[in-house]
Amino acid sequence: MSASPETSTGVRRPFRSLPVLLGLLVLAGAVSGFAATAMVGALPALIAHFRTTLNHAGWAVTAFILVAAVSAVFCGRLGDRHGRRRVLVAVLLVSAAGSVTSAFSTDTLAGVVTGQAIAGVSGGVLPLCFGLARETVPRKQVPVVVAMTVAAATLGGATGAVVAGPLIDSAGWRYLPVVAGAAALLSAIGCSLLPRSNAVAGARRVNWLASVLLIPAITLVLFGVQNTMTRSWSDSRTIAALTVGVVLLAIWWTWERNVERPMIDVRRLAGRRSVLTMLATTVLAVGIVGATGPLLQALMRTPEMAPVGLGLSASEAAWVLFGIAGLGFLLSPVSGWTAARAGGRRTLIIGSVFGLATAFGLALFHETLTGVVVSVAFLGVATSFVLAAIPILIIEDTPEEDTGGATGLNMVVRTVFTIGGTSVVAVFLSDSLVPGTPFSTSDAYMRGFALVGVCSAVGFVLGLFIRSGERAGVEVRSGVLATKA
Repeated sequence: MSASPETSTGVRRPFRSLPVLLGLLVLAGAVSGFAATAMVGALPALIAHFRTTLNHAGWAVTAFILVAAVSAVFCGRLGDRHGRRRVLVAVLLVSAAGSVTSAFSTDTLAGVVTGQAIAGVSGGVLPLCFGLARETVPRKQVPVVVAMTVAAATLGGATGAVVAGPLIDSAGWRYLPVVAGAAALLSAIGCSLLPRSNAVAGARRVNWLASVLLIPAITLVLFGVQNTMTRSWSDSRTIAALTVGVVLLAIWWTWERNVERPMIDVRRLAGRRSVLTMLATTVLAVGIVGATGPLLQALMRTPEMAPVGLGLSASEAAWVLFGIAGLGFLLSPVSGWTAARAGGRRTLIIGSVFGLATAFGLALFHETLTGVVVSVAFLGVATSFVLAAIPILIIEDTPEEDTGGATGLNMVVRTVFTIGGTSVVAVFLSDSLVPGTPFSTSDAYMRGFALVGVCSAVGFVLGLFIRSGERAGVEVRSGVLATKA
């Protein structure tokens, strides 16, 4: 099947095969997900190799996350303005170079951290893929491509967690960035075959001066939230980073509202539909995406002698989480098809309903492996529909030439609140222990399950208030998603 819709220029350079295009975008998404999680499993090996502490070795992960968040916005916007294929290939090549830098930095931890920071540029992959999908795929099939690309990134991240242990045991930690770099290089070569971007003709000139404020704002907010994983929310460094970051974001927002050529059109983001979508992103990122990970990890790996625990090994728990991501990927064509037929709003509602089912299932049946497996299946459906619905809702409300910047900003919001949800659950589990043991009480887990349920319920309600279809005032070009309620 060939993809040959027109772009905003009125001329479309057809791509040979839609399955090939889909495969290339899915591969790019999977590579970005793998790069994001590969070094997490290597932290114990880094601590031992460099004879350092978790706080110091953890910068190999933190540096990646900080750069990835900034890259999501800036590389997405650069692609809107200068051509998404060109920027996507460049991003993948830079990511490969960063991974190689980490792999060969065996003498100093600083070299590993620097390499991971460079590799974090891969955070811009998904917004660029979303923009390319709108340019090159028939509009009725854009939701399917978007859903599968997001699911591939999630699956790539789960793959990184699964292969980290065996690869480190057999070959050493250096081979994790080697694999990540090789995958990024392969993806860059493949993406160079994508059709050249034509939608840049409709992109506005951008006033990049706003980046002077946005880069430190994103970095400080994300650093503050990430800091809560090892320190308390009341830590002075956490409060200072969050406060300054939020102030800079407010200044940036005011600037963007008044400048003639904004980097991100925040006036459009202030509309009811966009605000509701961002709110849904925050609550569902906290619950379905952020809170479930540490809850399931603790539930599965805690010994059976504890009040709550299944006694699985680390590798068994990783495979269960991989199963969630795998199920989400298998269901992604279904969630994409649902969005194409019924719109992102209803897809979000369906995902929220399954998020509620996950919370109830875990609360009622967490003592048995069968009950957890069924709940995990519900979670796979929930993540597939929610993670597909959010970027599709952004796309429905955004002109084609602004796709990368808008979806990139939404990804930053999702990242911040995902880490926030993970941190809150960690506080629940660590602050309520059985006296004299390291095991969390049943009440601690129930609070975590309740958080997932409440966030899913709020996401459901927000979905009901999001208007169906595309927002009025957004010109529907042939590369732009059109849905009917």
